Formats: sequence, structure tokens, C-alpha cells
Amino acid sequence: MENQNMRAHLGRIAVLMGGIGEERNISLQSGESVADALKEAGAEVVCSDIRPTEMGILEDASIDVFFVALHGRFGEDGQLQEIMEDKGLIYTGSGPEASRLAFDKMAGKELFVDAGILTPEVIAVNPKTSAAELEKKLAGFSEKYVVKPTRQGSSVGIKIVDSPRAAAKAAKECIEEFGDCMVERFIAGKELTVGVLCGEALPIIEIRPRSNFYDYYAKYIDNGTEYLFDTISDSRLVAQIQKEALKCFEALGCRDFARVDFILSENGKCYALEVNNIPGFTSHSLLPKAAAKAGTGMSRLCTKIVEAAMARKSDKTVGSRPPAI
Repeated sequence: MENQNMRAHLGRIAVLMGGIGEERNISLQSGESVADALKEAGAEVVCSDIRPTEMGILEDASIDVFFVALHGRFGEDGQLQEIMEDKGLIYTGSGPEASRLAFDKMAGKELFVDAGILTPEVIAVNPKTSAAELEKKLAGFSEKYVVKPTRQGSSVGIKIVDSPRAAAKAAKECIEEFGDCMVERFIAGKELTVGVLCGEALPIIEIRPRSNFYDYYAKYIDNGTEYLFDTISDSRLVAQIQKEALKCFEALGCRDFARVDFILSENGKCYALEVNNIPGFTSHSLLPKAAAKAGTGMSRLCTKIVEAAMARKSDKTVGSRPPAI
């Protein structure tokens, strides 16, 4: 009886997964985890491996809510969200503009700066920038450099190098593979992430990879990566970092859920790196870990996200930010 009530409450949910991005396999895992969690809650669920050439699921009038579990291009960068907005569909997560801003790391960092949020200095690189010109710009910029694609997720394409020449070379390679890229000042310190769920910051996770940084392998393959709670003893610092996570979330106009990544420097300053507007839902993923630490299991996490989307339908305010739950 309880599952029947929940099924009626949540309606019919389509989990959108797969897609065309470099993180396709991770998205398929996330989608399966979300579907299992929603089924456990008693919801009626259908799964759809969606892509620009296969979007028939969006025409299914029996679907009440679309749960977007896509990572990377098309699903996380605002393109799919724009299509669903135009169709008047109810879907989870951020809208088109917030998705675009979160996916574009340079655009996101500019908004961080406007909001007074501390973030590592950065130099944008485009195909017209020569290696010699870039090397000259980078001289004295930093002792180490983080070279990353401007529009990718899951640490795809990121390199850490220790000279202007190596950074310029890595940037040109990044451009050839991914398009525009950025070179960020390397900040030594603890890698932290803070989940945001329906207006509330979740417990802070410190990430300790066995490799030099939290790359794709450390995120999804290496079981030796440590995810630690309660590693910051100063309660005021904890509250400050969680407050900064909410500021980042709001600066980009995100809604429902996201994950904000930080570096806590050796001198105690917290630098915002980026907002991941559709973080993973796999067994290695950090938003479910943080939610569980706060007492919200995977099934309840997913139903809260669906309920936040449904609130926009009932309020007839598609695109607005839902109240905190």
C-alpha cells in the first residue's frame, strides 16, 4: 500500500541517461542507480538512453517528470534543458542558462568573482593564442599550472604541469582535442567537495586520491581513493565553506542539486573551483555519499530531487528555484 501511494505521489518518471558526452559510460551507471533508487521508493520508472537523434521519450505524454542523469555535452551543458523548456516539460536539476554557466568553467569563474567568491586566477586560451605568446603570459603566473578544457566534466583532459613551457604545450594539445581551454594557478591544499540539495549544503567531503590529483581514474576506477568526512576541526571554517558552496550555487542560478568543488589551501583559504550541476550517482559518487552522511539515503535523495521538480509544476513556475526542503 505504501509503495502504491508513493507511485501515485511521484507519478511516472523517465530517467534520461547515456548521451553523447565523454562521460557516457558514467551517465549510464548514474541512470541505473537513480532508476533503482526510485523503484525502491515505489515509483514507476522508465529508462531512456537519449541523444540528439533519439529523443522520442520527450514526446511520451505519460511521463510526469524527467530525471536528467546525463553528464557532459548535450545533457549537462543546457542543450537538452533548452529543448525540454521549449516543450514545457518538467525535469530535474538546473535550467538551461545555469547549466550552460556551470558547464563553462570560465563563465562560472567570472560569476564567482562578481559574487566575491575566492577562486584561483586563470588565463583563457583559444586556438588563436600562440604557444610563445602563452608561455610569455604564464611566466611568473604560478609555480605549477592546471591545464583543463573549458567545457568538460569528470576531470577529462586535465593536466598539472610545473613550467610555463609545459603549460603552453599542454594547452595547445588541449585545444586540439577539446577546443578552448584554460590555465589555472595551481593551489596546493586539500581537495574538498560540498553537495547542495534543495537549498541546503551537505557535509563536506575531503578527497584523498592516491595519484597527484582527483582525475578520472581516481574518481571512477581506483578503489584506493579516500572520501573522508569531519577532517576539518574548526566548526567556523566548516560553516564558512558550506556557505561559500551555497553562494556558488546561487551565483550560477542552479536549482535542486549540485556539487561544488574547492581547494582548501595550506594557509586556510578556500578557493572555489567549479560547480558540477549534474554530479554522478554511481557507487563512487560524492553527492550520494554526502547525502547519506546527512541521513538521506539514495532512495530518498532521488525522490527529494523529483519532488523539487514536481513543485515547479504544481506552482506553475517552471524555471523557478524551489523552496528548501
